[in-house]
Amino acid sequence: MNMNRRFFLKSGSIALASFGLMSSAPSFLQRTVAQALSASGGRRKTLIAIFQRGAVDGLNMVVPYGESAYYDYRPNIAIPKPRSEDGAIDLDGFFGLHPALAPFEPLWREQRLAIVHAVGSPDSTRSHFDAQDYMETGTPGRKGTPDGWLNRLLQAHNDPHATPFRAVAMTPNMPRILQGRAPALAIQNLSDFTIRTGGNAAAGVQNGFEALYEQLTNDRLLSAAGKETFEAISFLKRVNPNQYKPANGAVYPRGRFGDALRQIAQLIKSGVGLEVAFTDIGGWDTHVNQGGARGQLAARLEEFSQGIAALVADLGPLMDDVVIVTMSEFGRTARENGNRGTDHGHANAMFVIGGATRGGRVYCDWPGLKSDQLNEGRDLALTTDFRDVFGELAQKHLRVTDLRTIFPGYTPAKFRGLLS
Repeated sequence: MNMNRRFFLKSGSIALASFGLMSSAPSFLQRTVAQALSASGGRRKTLIAIFQRGAVDGLNMVVPYGESAYYDYRPNIAIPKPRSEDGAIDLDGFFGLHPALAPFEPLWREQRLAIVHAVGSPDSTRSHFDAQDYMETGTPGRKGTPDGWLNRLLQAHNDPHATPFRAVAMTPNMPRILQGRAPALAIQNLSDFTIRTGGNAAAGVQNGFEALYEQLTNDRLLSAAGKETFEAISFLKRVNPNQYKPANGAVYPRGRFGDALRQIAQLIKSGVGLEVAFTDIGGWDTHVNQGGARGQLAARLEEFSQGIAALVADLGPLMDDVVIVTMSEFGRTARENGNRGTDHGHANAMFVIGGATRGGRVYCDWPGLKSDQLNEGRDLALTTDFRDVFGELAQKHLRVTDLRTIFPGYTPAKFRGLLS
């Protein structure tokens, strides 16, 4: 378990619920969590952000099959029209889902899933590193922003009853989106409890809880909290997250992505005060042999949709208080390249699922795919700034009132009405 000194001082002690075993927790843990739950009325809104790293091909993910140019540009990798073999799943007579996204179809029909198309960063970079940084900091075109927009959201929405599990990234390292002054945890695996904090964390202790405690007990400022902190850590070691069993027949895909989503569900169900969760999934940079209805991209989309659908099923009625949003740094070129793949593009598609989502709709001002309608003659043009989507979720779901502190220098201009 890796934590920096500042986190311990700010938290005082680690106040956590057990993962379904609260009755065996130390008494001070039970009191702290009970107070937090009482202050929130026993229910907490949660935002889950999922990053598709590598720039997913939004045109094959959410297919504009009503555009003849789409098929002209992609003779080898286009998704056939609905009602064809391996055809797209029809949504509204113009757009369709890639067939590998079949687990999303029930969510669409139940109006629990909304799609935003032609969305992304207004910055024109085609660099993965820069584009991901801009999306995670919420400041496109501005390098050097010290914190992520989700961390600024936590700072703007101060919660005096917050637990250390208020913000969690199920990733090996703290992502840019959660770095900043507000405490956050990066947890690679609940079974290992290898945790790091956000901000300017020092090098972590790699050899277990005892080594961490030995390092910190000489700090005079920690002496008051040290005993309770170590008691909490010892308690966490006795909890076996592997005992968790998903509900409602949910089956998560094998691998890091499925494991991350399963553990996010576990944290939500355990009532540890989770407000913001983050994870990511890579493998979307399909320059070569992308495939169409089957192949490389299809395999990634299958894992992606199966994982999210399992999370929704597992949470059941708790999804009323949860919103999932997906993102990717930019889209891909409208035309396939000579390697039967696609290159770095511009606008893309995002999914919003759960909570008060007004689903069953594709939200966009469709720019068209004719040559003179493309960005720089090659990409889907942008008609929605990603900050408009994030801003609406922050304001309507998490009740953040002043978005200027989250997206400095920008006033969200076009809320789409994604949430009721």
